[in-house]
Amino acid sequence: GASMFFICLFLHVGRGLYYGSYIYKETWNVGVILLFTVMATAFMGYVLPWGQMSFWGATVITNLLSAIPYIGTDLVEWIWGGFSVDKATLTRFFAFHFLLPFIISALVLVHLLFL
Repeated sequence: GASMFFICLFLHVGRGLYYGSYIYKETWNVGVILLFTVMATAFMGYVLPWGQMSFWGATVITNLLSAIPYIGTDLVEWIWGGFSVDKATLTRFFAFHFLLPFIISALVLVHLLFL
């Protein structure tokens, strides 16, 4: 189900690229923010149900951000809330996973409003 949802999102972006919808800057920018928000929600939902493996999954995936020059390490520690993934990090991820769908709903309305 989720894979098909993302395929539809990517087809929607591809259609926008093909037909030149990127010219409508407000609509396009809100759509890009919407796509990133949906991806963030999916990431939070993907990491959380692993139990003890959630610590490993969150560590490995968020550590990819450390490859960003200059700010990567600080960014990772900010996301973790310290120097390692612990229960507080996963609690924060759960809170984001709960709140982000409401933000997505608002962004969808704004995206449609700019059409």
